[in-house]
Amino acid sequence: MNTPAHLLIGAAVMGRKGTAPVAWAAFAGAMLPDVSLYVMAGVALHVMGIAPYIVFNELYFSDAWQMVFAVDNSFIIWGALFGVAVWRKIPWAVALTGAALLHLCLDFPLHHDDGRPHFWPLSGWVYESPFSYWDRRHGALWVAPIEIGAAVLSAFALWQRRLGWGTLAMVACLTIAEIWVVRRWIFFFIGG
Repeated sequence: MNTPAHLLIGAAVMGRKGTAPVAWAAFAGAMLPDVSLYVMAGVALHVMGIAPYIVFNELYFSDAWQMVFAVDNSFIIWGALFGVAVWRKIPWAVALTGAALLHLCLDFPLHHDDGRPHFWPLSGWVYESPFSYWDRRHGALWVAPIEIGAAVLSAFALWQRRLGWGTLAMVACLTIAEIWVVRRWIFFFIGG
């Protein structure tokens, strides 16, 4: 699933406490499992000048990168942190860790050959889903409308909570970004 959709869905589901700080914690939590990819790919592409083909076809699948992904995409780690947040009854922490865990739950069935070892440190196994959020050969044309629909419904739910102009601006930007990203994946980036 694309990151803007993760943020919108995570905030709508986990930011239900009705306050902007809890919603912002959910936005942050929904982003955290993707941060390492953005940082590592950004440095490789824009600082080191490595070609995109090498970044996304070699480095992405390297043991070093996969180890980082194993840590920040672990159901075990995020589940434990979520359990502590619920036990301690800290609303922003529940929103943050819950949104990260929801991110993983949404990613798990939507990565065909680019999944993550979601059960680290217990296992390095990577699920190869028959579906992909971005690859047309594995149902992206069916997944994309569902993803956009869920993102737009989440945006509407967040808008109805009246969380302030800053949050509403974030929701609007994420909704536009989601539509733009899906359009790029499906019609430009993926190819015939």
